[in-house]
Amino acid sequence: MLTTNSKSEIQPLQPNRGQCFRSRCLMKYGFIFLLLTLCVLCFTLYNLDVNNQRSKVSVMIMKKFNTTLASKPTVETLKTTMVASNMMPTPTDEALMHPDEPTKSTGVCSYHSVSPEDALELNMLKESITWPTTPSLLSNFSLNDTSDPAQSTFTILLRKGGGSWHLGDQLEVLINIHDFQDYPKKFDGDVLLARLHNPALSAGVVGTVLDHHNGSYTAVFSLLWEGSAQVEVTLDHPSEAVTVLEKLTQEQPDRIYFKSTFRSGSTTETVSCNVCLEAPKQKLCNYTDIYTGEPWFCYKPKKLSCANRITHSKGGFKKKIEPSEELLFQKGINMKVFVPPSGPASINILPSLKGQTNEIMKTKPAGYYYKGEWRALDGTTVNQFNNGTAISSCLKGKMVHLYGDSTIRQWFEYLITRTPDLKKFDLKSPQQTGPFLALDYKNKIMVTFRCHGPPIRFTNLMISQTRFIANELKGLVGGTNTVIVIGIWSHFSTFPVEVYIRRLLNIRRAVVQLLTRAPGTLVIIRTANPKTPNLYETLTNSDWYSLQRDKILRAVFKGVNVRLVDAWEMTVAHSLPHSLHPQLPIIKNMIDVVLSYICPTAGEQKKKFRTV
Repeated sequence: MLTTNSKSEIQPLQPNRGQCFRSRCLMKYGFIFLLLTLCVLCFTLYNLDVNNQRSKVSVMIMKKFNTTLASKPTVETLKTTMVASNMMPTPTDEALMHPDEPTKSTGVCSYHSVSPEDALELNMLKESITWPTTPSLLSNFSLNDTSDPAQSTFTILLRKGGGSWHLGDQLEVLINIHDFQDYPKKFDGDVLLARLHNPALSAGVVGTVLDHHNGSYTAVFSLLWEGSAQVEVTLDHPSEAVTVLEKLTQEQPDRIYFKSTFRSGSTTETVSCNVCLEAPKQKLCNYTDIYTGEPWFCYKPKKLSCANRITHSKGGFKKKIEPSEELLFQKGINMKVFVPPSGPASINILPSLKGQTNEIMKTKPAGYYYKGEWRALDGTTVNQFNNGTAISSCLKGKMVHLYGDSTIRQWFEYLITRTPDLKKFDLKSPQQTGPFLALDYKNKIMVTFRCHGPPIRFTNLMISQTRFIANELKGLVGGTNTVIVIGIWSHFSTFPVEVYIRRLLNIRRAVVQLLTRAPGTLVIIRTANPKTPNLYETLTNSDWYSLQRDKILRAVFKGVNVRLVDAWEMTVAHSLPHSLHPQLPIIKNMIDVVLSYICPTAGEQKKKFRTV
């Protein structure tokens, strides 16, 4: 409005100070609110764009995944890429994915979870151990319709081209499985072991068993010594038993359970623990390893805190198997029973023919026994370390770290028993669990043993000592005077294979990292071995479980610069009975292989050996 000099005319309105202040405030804070609104809008649009990009990436990954599957890649091809990357992100609880969920899941944990970057290799590994489809069992099935080793037979086939057998030839044996009524079986999936041996020469080698998917099998042997060779075929499990073993793992992955003691002052509580527990999150103590993502849970104590956990122990075994199913696991009837021959059970091997092509690599045995000594077929000369002096001379200046289960502890015990100057240092550790330390000051030798982390069926293991092998390896300097020995298999047999695969992949990452920063480090892997059969051992540590995990271990470490002690073949090829802890002559041969890796024959260092 305009003003004039006349007082009688209307003057323009003048805002007071309060109104002016409010106007400025509204303009000022309104501008701030507008900026905040724009920021929120931009952030929302950004997230939408990121999510769209993630969706596109996911689609690309799935397309790549499908293309990869279509081209039937091998575990080795996939692993080459994964190992080359060396460093993998550490999975967290939130990062875990569940490619194959169990029937029941609380969403807190899963027996089947792996980190996203391992999902593809997991599927490849599972595919690599696919067992032939075994017959489903009705509730009223009859034992008469199942595999009977006494009614089954094996037949030595004629030599290709005819004539006599010679050193370097390949022997084939046809195995026909019949049921208890002597009817030929029409389907596959039996677990068979084959051995060629000569008791007089203390010679033996395993055979490769091929399944023809019709109730018949072929065992193939390499002929590696002159003289007599006797065929031995063993029915380890009928195919129907494999059906039960698979069902147990699927339906009862927690049949072996564990417990932990919690203590604070005079208050003590004991609760159940496992890889996974069916309970809401608020009722669980989550002990998932922050470095490897290895899951472990306990039920929360009623009075104490999760931080008051002091020990880990095996809890027990929940046996849930039908009486009719137990009949499939009878020692001497259908479990670890020899199959009789239909004709001659032995052959005579003559010296090799001039210019004959060696066929050993067609069956690819790791080695064989001759005069009680293991002879490797990977280029390694296995020397004999028959006394403490020889062992000490080999280990001089070395640090040997043993990690694993009781089968590795058995090696520690052998070394300190056979090497008088290697003295066990008293760490006040339990005899079963360790850790153990042995020192030879004169020769500057150190040997240690530490058991692997849970799941492990030991008792009264202090929580401070429940350490994962992968984490232990990350703390080692390594080098040419460092030897790492790893054996981990037996305590994983009752769980779905994902639990074992996840553990091995974590260990492999740590091994690759160690070999990258200290290439001179020697890493040795011990495989699984068959065991004495009884119902408990079979339902928890069946040879079929061990065989599956043995295949996984070999596939995971194939192409990695590690050496293998083939405990499976060294046990099957020997004349001694199978045992979880093999007898002394077998252990002696295993240690000879280990020491031959540490102290190779002159000139062998430059050879390219066949690794796992």
